[in-house]
Amino acid sequence: MTHAGEAETEADDAFELYDLKVEVVAGERPFVCSHHVGDCFYVRGENLEFPRGGAFSLYALAAILPLLPAKQRPLDRNDWMGTDAEIACPDPNCGARFRITRVGRRTLRHGDCTVVPLDPAPGPTGEDG
Repeated sequence: MTHAGEAETEADDAFELYDLKVEVVAGERPFVCSHHVGDCFYVRGENLEFPRGGAFSLYALAAILPLLPAKQRPLDRNDWMGTDAEIACPDPNCGARFRITRVGRRTLRHGDCTVVPLDPAPGPTGEDG
């Protein structure tokens, strides 16, 4: 059974995220970890994708992961997340850096990512209808 407005809700549940590339780049000091310049992985939608045979440090990944969802989203022009793109290796003795670059944009749908329904759209005064 289709409820009034259900088709509109399904059509309006789209949102956009940026795809990202996270790449090892040289810093000012030598590497002491297992990083290699050019090693990388991609964030596409909600998935991490590694090139065939690719490896990435678990500890570096743990330091980078909290930043990725914010980097995927559209940002205010003045937001520092839009300009600060390099993350230092969490090992204070290692010179590796990890550059996060936006490489594409994709449209996702709320209903494809969760079973939790959207809240009703706010009314014209900004309050729930």
